[in-house]
Amino acid sequence: MLEEIAELFQAPLGIWEAVVRVGVSLAASTVAYLLYQVFYESRHIGAGVHRVFLVGGPAITMIFLVIQTSIPLGIGLLGALSFVRFRTPIKDPAEIGFLLLLIASSIGAATGNLMAIVILFAVVALALWLQRLIGDHSGISGRGHLMISIDQPSFPAIQEGLTSLLQQRLRRLSLETMSTIDGRVALHYQYRRESDFDWPGFTSELNKLAAEAKVEVFIS
Repeated sequence: MLEEIAELFQAPLGIWEAVVRVGVSLAASTVAYLLYQVFYESRHIGAGVHRVFLVGGPAITMIFLVIQTSIPLGIGLLGALSFVRFRTPIKDPAEIGFLLLLIASSIGAATGNLMAIVILFAVVALALWLQRLIGDHSGISGRGHLMISIDQPSFPAIQEGLTSLLQQRLRRLSLETMSTIDGRVALHYQYRRESDFDWPGFTSELNKLAAEAKVEVFIS
């Protein structure tokens, strides 16, 4: 019986080799987690996929290690995983990029391509830094979100004045979505953020314009 138990721990892949590759995967997952926190989390519009990075990275690496050492076992494992259903939606395409980064680094750790992982993270970090730098100076990024909800009967009377007020007070204004739900009109705008913008004065003007209309304002 002891011999049978000992055979279960015998594998083509050495223990220390597995520990090193999973450890590298964990380190890469930590870097991906930090990149997400630094360059993306402040947007507050994602599904929070970074919470799975520290567990998902080593798990992906182990799956590919198993596939390399035993193809039949790997196929059976992938077949079992096909029954898993994930209910968390991806709310922003940028999150898909971070997931691909996690998967690529995990596969790199499993196949022993450590230099490729270092190059990958260096290139991605540089690209994200340049994106933020260029965006801050050109206005591509640094955009805020303004959501206004108005009761539907009052909306036609204030629509023209509301549009004029927003265009005068907010830079690079664009209407992203407009919807009607439960008797209210919801407007979602994007605009160029300004650090010294007078939000109390803006909301005061908006309330004067709305008069008796029921208006709700959400600013991000």
